[in-house]
Amino acid sequence: MPTPSENGSDTHLKAASSASFDGQSGRWELVEASDLPRISLDESDGSDDQLAGVSGDESIQSGGVGQNIAKDAGASVTTHPLQQTLGESPTTSVPDGTVASLSMSSQLAEPNPVSAGTSADQPKPKLQLQRRQQLEHHLKANPADLDSFLELARIYRDENHPIDARRVLQQALQIFPDDADLLWEFEEATLSRSLQQLREVSELASRLDTAETDRELSRCQQDWAMRRIEVCQSRINRDPSLVHLRVTLGEAMYEAERFDDALDELDPVLRHWELSPSAYLIRGKCLLAMGKDLDAMVAFRACALRRAVVAPLRTRVFALRLLCETADRLGIVLTLAQYRSALQQAEQELAKQAALGK
Repeated sequence: MPTPSENGSDTHLKAASSASFDGQSGRWELVEASDLPRISLDESDGSDDQLAGVSGDESIQSGGVGQNIAKDAGASVTTHPLQQTLGESPTTSVPDGTVASLSMSSQLAEPNPVSAGTSADQPKPKLQLQRRQQLEHHLKANPADLDSFLELARIYRDENHPIDARRVLQQALQIFPDDADLLWEFEEATLSRSLQQLREVSELASRLDTAETDRELSRCQQDWAMRRIEVCQSRINRDPSLVHLRVTLGEAMYEAERFDDALDELDPVLRHWELSPSAYLIRGKCLLAMGKDLDAMVAFRACALRRAVVAPLRTRVFALRLLCETADRLGIVLTLAQYRSALQQAEQELAKQAALGK
């Protein structure tokens, strides 16, 4: 490979005109930089594509690293999806990774998928914003468009704004009070908003750990329980065949310390084998909270130790732990060893599942 001269002069090695690429050897001659031909960019009629084609051919001939560099360089020229749809000129990425386009708002809202490392099929924030604004204006003039209400609410849910989704759906319910799908979406938005508040306050309470945050956390926990109770009761009243919702309802009533009501809701579920383990577990927790320890142990055994109905592994482990704790507290020694053996076996199975990534 040629190197600069030792005297530091601005000289270059140039292939003589007699050199060829058909297998014949060429010769090299030493020339000054001032003697090299210069091409003005203003005078050149070649396009960027022509220049890219030359560099691409050279890189393929050299192979290896040069070919990879050519691919990387080619990736810097991309066509923006929106502009391609609208028939605008393609955009090119500038050195800092942003997009040089005719629209500054498009540049800020939607980075280049290639330079930003995002996939083209992901939701576009600007498109979603535009669609949301269109729907808001459309519904002002057409308040009887149910599909637009539902679409707007889904956009708000996707943007993690359940409070706005609930507002939109509440407006729609005033016009369509008997629409089942609309009511279902309104209930989902209500639950999402309550859960969002609970998560935010839980994170705040874990960082601050003050009496005020503890009170707010307790309030959010009660609100989360009450919202689930309301939604489950409403859906069961509309469709009594939704027996599985009684498990969720019983759990929410347990968290709201409505133990007697929870037991009443769980009784019909005990006849359904596939749902009975969860129902027995919640029943046992309610009985423990009511001070009925022996009755609670009966429920925990029905959850974890029945051979005819095998409980899900996590449910079984949780019930066995409560069963062992209760038996130990009451001093029931004869069966405590049996419970601990079953718990140890279940925990080993759970650890194996976790190791296998199931």
